[in-house]
Amino acid sequence: MADMDAYIGKMLDGRYEILEVIGTGGMAIVYKAMDHRLNRQVAVKVLKNDLAQNADFRRRFHDEAQAVAMLSHPNIVSVYDVSHDGDAEYIVMELIDGITLKQYMERRGQLNWREALHFITQIMKGWAMPIAAVSSIGILNPIIS
Repeated sequence: MADMDAYIGKMLDGRYEILEVIGTGGMAIVYKAMDHRLNRQVAVKVLKNDLAQNADFRRRFHDEAQAVAMLSHPNIVSVYDVSHDGDAEYIVMELIDGITLKQYMERRGQLNWREALHFITQIMKGWAMPIAAVSSIGILNPIIS
């Protein structure tokens, strides 16, 4: 947890103030941040420190950002910026407000079959077009993970 909290309260590039952790993955930690230049909240995905030391991971991270920035789809977040500040390699993205399906299920408890079918249908509809778009340019794995 200490590694995740290392950026909270810090400013990246004199612009993005890191506010709180909102998610983690295999390669990166995602934070809610304030973009002081445009006065809006954003998501900042910071490559984990141990991976940031590896040139291949840094290249893959930047390639992912550039590829996603080329896409425009309601089910894919917009990429606003990609940069580095000191040892921090990061991508700035649209912040989606709300709760995850996991959080919904933790609050609600077990879903009945109708609710489960509803979510499965929404997920399949929501992912069909983006998966086709991202797989056509070879970035399917980073987006889904």
